Amino acid sequence: MILLPGGVIPASVAYGALVEALDDDVATLRKDLELYAGPQPPADYTLEHEVEGVLSAAQDAGWDRFHLVGFSAGGAASLAFAEARPERLLSLALIEPAWMGNDDLSPQERSVRREFERIAELPPQERMPAFVANQLAPGVKPPSRVGPPPPWLATRPAGLAALTRAFGASGLCVDSLRSFTRPVYFALGGKSNPNNYKHMAERASSIFSDFTVDVFEERSHLDPPHQAEPGRLARALRTHWARARE
Repeated sequence: MILLPGGVIPASVAYGALVEALDDDVATLRKDLELYAGPQPPADYTLEHEVEGVLSAAQDAGWDRFHLVGFSAGGAASLAFAEARPERLLSLALIEPAWMGNDDLSPQERSVRREFERIAELPPQERMPAFVANQLAPGVKPPSRVGPPPPWLATRPAGLAALTRAFGASGLCVDSLRSFTRPVYFALGGKSNPNNYKHMAERASSIFSDFTVDVFEERSHLDPPHQAEPGRLARALRTHWARARE
């Protein structure tokens, strides 16, 4: 299994609890985004960087086929990988992907997307608070941060802006995804912005032939199940992977 993190927390931190909840018989590879391979995002950054990064990581691990799990930006990269190299995947698991193409968006999704584009142009010190607020359902407060910010947080405003540009410039062939026959799992937080992720899950259900949505009522995009409910998510993933063997 290859695990791709979101655009903020590194893979080693984001997926520590989930990897611990899985048994030792699951070979896991926590892969950071190519977006943060250097001190600044690549000037020509696209999701193709992430597709090639996953291929390279799988080659280094000696894996011809594997399960792919992606959260937020990692979920967007996972969808791009499923479109480009579907033959390499045993299954696909999405935890509130940050992007699922630019076509057939609901009016609510378009409104959220425009807000993210506005946020990407804000001064860096204003970008993260606005980004956080746009991820949550109305009235939901973001989790409080304890202690000083980690050093890697300083690279995130530029990274999030690069992601927003890449999403706007990228395409996702829905017809290709319709032909993806492996199981697809979608974890949805009940406290996340419903105008984005709930509508995205509904759109995904009309695209993938073998699709399961799993609602974590108390979770949000900033308090996701792989961190807050790793045991439940680990059990769900095992069920998901078992279906891939049927």
